[in-house]
Amino acid sequence: MTRACLATLALVAGCAVGPDYHQPSPPSGAGAPLVSRDPALETTDTAPDAWWRLYDDPRLDGFVAEAFAANADLMAAEANLAAARAVLDAARNGRYPATSSNFDALYGRDATADAILGVVGERPTSMWKFDDVLDVSYELDLFGRVRRSIEASRADTEAAAAERDGVRITVAAETTRAYAQVCTLGEELAVARRSLDVVTREADITVRRRAAGAATEFDVVRAQGLAAQVRATLPPLEGLRRAAVFELAALLGRTPAHAPGDAEACVGPPRLAALIPVGDGASLLARRSDVRGAERQLAAATARIGVATADLYPRISLTGLHGGAGSSFLGLAAERSLTWGLGPSISWSFPNQAGPRARVRQAKSEASAALAGFDSTVLRALKETEQSLVAYSSELDHRGALAEVQVKAHRAFDIANGQFLAGAASSLDLLIAEQTQVAADADVAASDATLVQDQVGLFKALGGGWSKASQVGTAAVSR
Repeated sequence: MTRACLATLALVAGCAVGPDYHQPSPPSGAGAPLVSRDPALETTDTAPDAWWRLYDDPRLDGFVAEAFAANADLMAAEANLAAARAVLDAARNGRYPATSSNFDALYGRDATADAILGVVGERPTSMWKFDDVLDVSYELDLFGRVRRSIEASRADTEAAAAERDGVRITVAAETTRAYAQVCTLGEELAVARRSLDVVTREADITVRRRAAGAATEFDVVRAQGLAAQVRATLPPLEGLRRAAVFELAALLGRTPAHAPGDAEACVGPPRLAALIPVGDGASLLARRSDVRGAERQLAAATARIGVATADLYPRISLTGLHGGAGSSFLGLAAERSLTWGLGPSISWSFPNQAGPRARVRQAKSEASAALAGFDSTVLRALKETEQSLVAYSSELDHRGALAEVQVKAHRAFDIANGQFLAGAASSLDLLIAEQTQVAADADVAASDATLVQDQVGLFKALGGGWSKASQVGTAAVSR
């Protein structure tokens, strides 16, 4: 009979109430090739993790490595992950006996002792009372409450790791973005200064022609006005560039006083040396940390259904105590002072189970919300990637059209300038050609800035930059 009871207990102990977790299937078509991929711009090769190395810029590589080591947001994410791991360790402790020990030493009167002394005819008196007790309790995890708690905590820890990885992705992207902004603003400043040189030279020529009687004061004022207009574009660009340097400093964990001044040596946009490898939908979902985090949150929510369901059943523990009590410290070891006990402890919210059943419904609703959140995260990941591909492709086309306009504008200016010097074109014709050239140069420089930002946005949407391999200087990058 005893063996049968033990066998039954062992069988029940192997059970865990609540649903077993199965990884959800993404929405239909999620793993298909990316529909907005342009074979002339992107390949289906697996997207690299350390994608910023595709720019082949050692200064950028150094900034990203520094940001990984010193960024405050990343440090906070690491601390949150450490806290989640501590919670998991605490949950695992539920598989082992819980112990507590107590030692008391009291001096005074005790009503029970006084009553005993009265019975034997002695006067009550103050005395020392010593006791020490070791309590041991072990929960028989008959319905899987402890196991499901461990499952939930493990999934929470993995979700925290995914969140930390998401911060790494953001740090890599924003560091590259800030550095690229410093570079492209440097290009825009260089373009504006070259344009200023051109219009200033033409204004000086107009002044000399006015002195020679070949131009009017109106011609001089118009030419000088254009030079002033171009000159006015410099301070905002310089201010934006300094602001970008301070943005980069914050990402690197530096104060403005220690902003990376060497970044301002870059006066041209970072350029890719190869087509962008984007992979497909399946590899995208496997790489995106937010998708992984949403899946782990669903796993944790599913496990908590089991935790709540286990509370509908009795919680059975084996408890024991061992210790002693006496009027002297040395007397604690005496046989007559010994106290001990061993037996089961049963805790059960019964017959009123409205509270536990409400918690089960709550856990199921939270799991349903987590499933919907997973689907939403998958759709958002695909949407962001497709939008980034479209934006990048469109800006490349835009940049090509602007480059054609720039070539025509420079040619038109050269023709107008030659005709003006030969007396075959008016100063107004020359001024319009100057304005068109200045605007075309500025538009191309601005498109360069937008293009590199779109590239960074695409790389960020692809979800690279979170693995440890991307943070070491010798990591290889697929091309």
